[in-house]
Amino acid sequence: MQSTILEKIKGHLVVSCQALPEEPLHSPFIMGKMAYAAMLGGAKGIRANSVADIKEMKQTVDLPIIGIIKNVYDSCDVFITPTFKEVKALVDEGVDMIALDATKRDRPDGKTLAELFKELKQAFPDQLFMADCSTFEEAVFAESIGFDCVSTTLNGYTAYTKGESLPNFDLLGQMINHCDIPVILEGGVWETDDVETALMLGAHAVVVGTAITRPMEITKRFVAKTQVQSLHH
Repeated sequence: MQSTILEKIKGHLVVSCQALPEEPLHSPFIMGKMAYAAMLGGAKGIRANSVADIKEMKQTVDLPIIGIIKNVYDSCDVFITPTFKEVKALVDEGVDMIALDATKRDRPDGKTLAELFKELKQAFPDQLFMADCSTFEEAVFAESIGFDCVSTTLNGYTAYTKGESLPNFDLLGQMINHCDIPVILEGGVWETDDVETALMLGAHAVVVGTAITRPMEITKRFVAKTQVQSLHH
């Protein structure tokens, strides 16, 4: 059953339905509706943050869910499913695949990624894991320690990749050429052509979030164009 999750999303769109506490749409009920809308639109998977949102989505959609828990610890930069505790909560909820920060940065509990992942595989041998990476080296390392798939999710969001233009098709191509596990494009996908390009390059699937599910950010994009216009008048 597990292997079919990656098969189900192969060549398809996964929609990331998330709203942080400071955002207007923050609510499990609304995220459940957002996931349902994505499913009706043809998405083949959902990426979701928090057990509460995932519980709600399971009532509305019958799609594979890539689960994360965003948790900020003090001044630590790693906040996507950062420790064993968050992973366990997602496993207990029965999430199809769990994504976690697979960057080389220090983790809040002081463990290296390799140490944490070894514990996770021992505790949850049947769970599928996705590595959210920011560089090619991180993806190669994630594959070497046993992740089931890698993604470009954190490219442009780590201090050492800031400013790289997104979506990063060069990085995607590198990962695809060197990794034997599925490579997923995520991060900065704004145009429908980006999806086509990624799949043509050999991406296993494409995750789109902000461009579909964050109306505040979508509105800002359009408003920016009104400001450009007003400068000309």
